[in-house]
Amino acid sequence: MSDPGQESGGTVYGCSIAETDEPGSVLLPGHDVPLGRYTTVRRLLPQRRRRMVGAWCFVDHFGPEDVAGRPGMQLPPHPHTGLQTVTWLAEGEIMHRDSLGSAQAIAPGQLNLMTSGHGIAHSEQSPPDHPPGMHGLQLWVALPEHARHGEPRFEHHSALPVLDGGDATVTVVVGELASERSPAQVHSPLLGAEVLLAEGGHQRLALDPGFENAVLVMSGTARAAGVDLSPGSLLYLEPGRTEISIDADEPARLFLLGGEPFDEPLVMWWNFVGRSHEEIVRARDDWMAGRRFGEVTGAGDPLPAPDMPTVRLKSRNRHGHTVG
Repeated sequence: MSDPGQESGGTVYGCSIAETDEPGSVLLPGHDVPLGRYTTVRRLLPQRRRRMVGAWCFVDHFGPEDVAGRPGMQLPPHPHTGLQTVTWLAEGEIMHRDSLGSAQAIAPGQLNLMTSGHGIAHSEQSPPDHPPGMHGLQLWVALPEHARHGEPRFEHHSALPVLDGGDATVTVVVGELASERSPAQVHSPLLGAEVLLAEGGHQRLALDPGFENAVLVMSGTARAAGVDLSPGSLLYLEPGRTEISIDADEPARLFLLGGEPFDEPLVMWWNFVGRSHEEIVRARDDWMAGRRFGEVTGAGDPLPAPDMPTVRLKSRNRHGHTVG
């Protein structure tokens, strides 16, 4: 949950925007964004320099954080359109509830995937007896035109394919990697994988040359595609690569994102992904009037939408250029 239209401000982490020594790659810094009352995240996408990686249009990294004796994550019911939410934990526990009636706790190594279709509401909250640590990712996938008007759905996958060999353990969260395919249902060619490297570890992974890719470090430090990485930044890699090499001098947890370039222009505002200003206005009006999105029970009062901006929202392509 966020306002992706607010892309500036907050503390900048890790690096400045910089071309790397590797052709076709750029290192992008994240920045702090408050999420609800109790959580601050490092926002890595969207940015003005790079708005998307494949259909991945939103990346928040939160923690690691000590939440012992504290509320942890407390995101009340809020709406979504035009996207899928991907929740991935390295530490902690979060309870997902949605307007379909789903009530599902997620633990590390499991996947919660929610598809909004034309509209859904959900909450994500740490239970009262939550573990002392919290660390994870919240990601959005933009739905293509043929899928974004469909019925909403929710999936929980407690077991995912794992590539365990050499110095790394690789979990295929979304899509396909090295002939292993995630059971998660997505609507465009996509990849999401967690890579755990031991101290002194090395891993070489095959990539689809038609994908653009990105790598972020959740913990530790690593060198990916010849670039030194630490938590708080995102390494973007242009299409054309057939493999990526990753090395770690200390234990490290990374996440690899990839996908075919997404060519449909988007309007992203608050929790909505649409195609026009009018579509966003309708979604906001429906949420505030109690239409379309249903009700989330057992999660507190719904979050009111912010006021619409005084300027007209414009659709942008994956490079950040306005369209129309």
